[in-house]
Amino acid sequence: MFDGFWTNVTRYFSYLITVTLGIFFFAFGWLKPLLKNPVTAVALVAFLVATLAFVALTLRAMLGLNPV
Repeated sequence: MFDGFWTNVTRYFSYLITVTLGIFFFAFGWLKPLLKNPVTAVALVAFLVATLAFVALTLRAMLGLNPV
């Protein structure tokens, strides 16, 4: 009944890693040309930091972890 159970578990783990890397490369591949121009690179980094801060502060407020 459990023949090859751990083999299947390792296959799913490698599949998860492959799919995650594929999504990462696809999503951020189109941002690479924007990093060549310093003005757009600064704007892109600022946008990513602002988005991350917004999500973090929103989750903290929603979960009641820290008063903001």
